[in-house]
Amino acid sequence: MREFQKKQILDIYKELHMIHLQCREKLSEQAYPTVQNMLADCQEAAIQIGEFIENLEGEGTGAVACMEQYCEVLYRVNTQLQEISASKAYKRLEGILLKAENAVGHMDVRKEVVFMPYKASMWDSLESVYLAAKEDESCDAYVVPIPYFDKLEDGTFGELHYEGGEYPENIEITHYDDYNLEERRPDVIYIHNPYDNCNLVTSVPERYFCSNLKKYTDCLVYIPYFILKEIEPDNQEAIDGMKHFIFLPGTIWADKVIVQSENMRQIYINEYIKAAKESGLPQEHTDRRRLEEKILGLGSPKLDKVHRVGKSDLNVPEEWRKVIEKPDGTWKKIIFYNTSVGALLNNEGKMIEKMKLVFRTFKEQQEDVALLWRPHPLIPTTIQAMRPELWPEYEKLVQAYRQEGWGIYDDSADMDRAVVLSDAYYGDQSSVVQVYQETGKPVMIQNVEVVW
Repeated sequence: MREFQKKQILDIYKELHMIHLQCREKLSEQAYPTVQNMLADCQEAAIQIGEFIENLEGEGTGAVACMEQYCEVLYRVNTQLQEISASKAYKRLEGILLKAENAVGHMDVRKEVVFMPYKASMWDSLESVYLAAKEDESCDAYVVPIPYFDKLEDGTFGELHYEGGEYPENIEITHYDDYNLEERRPDVIYIHNPYDNCNLVTSVPERYFCSNLKKYTDCLVYIPYFILKEIEPDNQEAIDGMKHFIFLPGTIWADKVIVQSENMRQIYINEYIKAAKESGLPQEHTDRRRLEEKILGLGSPKLDKVHRVGKSDLNVPEEWRKVIEKPDGTWKKIIFYNTSVGALLNNEGKMIEKMKLVFRTFKEQQEDVALLWRPHPLIPTTIQAMRPELWPEYEKLVQAYRQEGWGIYDDSADMDRAVVLSDAYYGDQSSVVQVYQETGKPVMIQNVEVVW
């Protein structure tokens, strides 16, 4: 039984207590037809409660047995209205109803937790929390990937995407059409998309906006899909460069926000208060004590998987092995080449030329080094929406790299596989860097201005 279902039953019991009081009053006045109607209403409610509990818990529960006894008392009182005193009838009805109320109050409650990611490549920001919930015997955990639209240049919706088939094999997926939020009312909803309609590149359907999800749960939890470079809380210049991540629908509507560190927590709280005051939000959004309870620096689940998984745990595709393995069976050094959305948007043609140079260089070294290129999954959508003139050349570059086959092209949803498999990182500054540094392996940031 869920907590909200138990509350529904107990709320009906409160109404029945009130009817009992009214029955006592009307029976004292000898208003027998009125009392009979009230007792009939009580019996109908009791039958519905019994059926409801049986549907949830099965047959043979003490709570259902109490409801059956309650119906018997209702029947006996109804047949003795002209003989029984009002106080005695009231005591009989109350006695068995209190017993039923106590039985329901002691029934075990199960918590239902639903994880609602939208991009499979960002699932690692929620995965370790889900796995922990699955281990909890008092918890039912569901993963319900939600669809999302591309946004066109004019802001309208384009193609609809659903990535439910791209999650790891050990993650049981429930289709969003098969999970009715209105009926299920999960105890907790976890999300990693804070944007609602604020993203220029993608958007989830409005029914999955944070403001709407909050209607169906008592606890909406937002965990960022990214990890930022650590900043000291007094470094305002650095904070100004990232504060656009803070005051978003996800942080506004969530009951809990889980961020990567205690320093980041303080930054979120400080900047949230400033933005809330500027936006004229109610006092609850500027109350520091409340925000200190809401925003927690518990660390990012993205790092949990990197620490948990080793190379021997990876499923390396055969086509990757052909690139990685030398003729003698040993492995080449694997370089994780990461290209970001921001680098392409900010440098446009320069970035394309830089990538061409990188590919030429690693192609020449392919006997000893395997390049694993993993572009940010939103690059195609972003370029087509925001830099459409850049798309033909970028698409041509991707096609040439893939057709030549000397390197690995990773467009899978599993970023952690590239992190664990590779021996070093080379590429743009991004949240991937913060994850990669946790491995202790070398990291080199590319400079688009440097051409050798």
